[in-house]
Amino acid sequence: MGSLWHPFSDMGAVESGGEFVIERGEGVHVYDIQGRRYLDATAGLWFTNVGHGRAELAEAAAEQMRTIAAYSTFGDYATAPTVELADRLEAIAPVPGSKIFLTSGGSDSVDTAAKMARRYWVEQGRPEKTVLLSRSKAYHGMHYAGTALAGIPGNREGYGELVPDSTAQVEWDSAEELRSTIERIGADKIAAFFCEPVIGAGGVYPPPEGYLTEVRKMCTEHDILFVADEVVTGYGRIGGSWFASSRFGLEPDLVTTAKGLTSGYAPMGAVLVAPRVWEPFFRTGAGVWFRHGYTYSGHAMASAVALANLDLLERESLLEEAARLERTLDERIGALADHERVVEVRSGTGAVAAIQLESPAAAMQFAVRVRDFGIATRACGAGAIQISPSFTMSDDEVGELADTFREALDAPVEAGS
Repeated sequence: MGSLWHPFSDMGAVESGGEFVIERGEGVHVYDIQGRRYLDATAGLWFTNVGHGRAELAEAAAEQMRTIAAYSTFGDYATAPTVELADRLEAIAPVPGSKIFLTSGGSDSVDTAAKMARRYWVEQGRPEKTVLLSRSKAYHGMHYAGTALAGIPGNREGYGELVPDSTAQVEWDSAEELRSTIERIGADKIAAFFCEPVIGAGGVYPPPEGYLTEVRKMCTEHDILFVADEVVTGYGRIGGSWFASSRFGLEPDLVTTAKGLTSGYAPMGAVLVAPRVWEPFFRTGAGVWFRHGYTYSGHAMASAVALANLDLLERESLLEEAARLERTLDERIGALADHERVVEVRSGTGAVAAIQLESPAAAMQFAVRVRDFGIATRACGAGAIQISPSFTMSDDEVGELADTFREALDAPVEAGS
């Protein structure tokens, strides 16, 4: 019996079934401790955009650690790579002139955005604007505010009411319900609307046609901050653009990011803050302190890795490769929709897809069983299988992935699966 308590796990099941230990990764494959190779269908956890085993990222980390691994960025302190990274992110942010608040990951970024949104309205003399809106199926990390915003019921159960009277939820695909909720609560009480452009962990749900444009316009009309949660879609995962907010012309007030910022080679996240929101915090002589941050905000080594990762994405045109993957996944994985055990395949918006199984209860067992066929993946949402490969996956490898999934779906179903 090991000592590791796994996140998002039934530890009784892990204890009885054993751990699946990954030893190394190369490109779009990972290897277990027995040396068996698997196509990595999920790029770790949506994040290994540039593929596994990129030596230049390891070298960037080592070089920076030899210089200085980390230092506080509280007050007026900074390190050179941290300053450079913030400037680099401002140059690609969906809203020009954005400021960059660096974090240690996506959950940090969401809680930062939640606090920033509410504090913004205090600075505007409107402290009554506290309510945070989110959508069903939404995943906004697992910190306090993110858990309260969760649209996946199981992620909220057992913790009580975390942010009393200050969160509300609408159906993920209904702009009209958002409008009626704003009217019911009152726009004068609502601070922000949190919106994943493509819902990720909730099951991979691309936005209905025109939905994002409509809800963004609604937030503008009612003076509600629009927060684009791009922890999954950011840094190229949307295909062809750095951010979904750019692809859909959303001009968000805040963008939460992480995962693809470093391709998972170091823990890091960032909140991209549009001028409207940062301006009251930056007034000379105003004495406004945003008393929030993390020990590793702007970590020097992580910043160096992020810079090297962004270089790779640009040099190898991986945003364009992600757009290619969007088309190939839609074609090859989409063809699995004809299988009798599949209800639908959701794809066609970014380098992501989900195979919705006929039996939702079977998804977790299927995700384990498909390892026997040489695929590493996971269940997400209510009975879906997640697909979010590295941008370096070739069309032939997507074909192999689809063929292997079909083979696994054709295999006899074990009792209880």
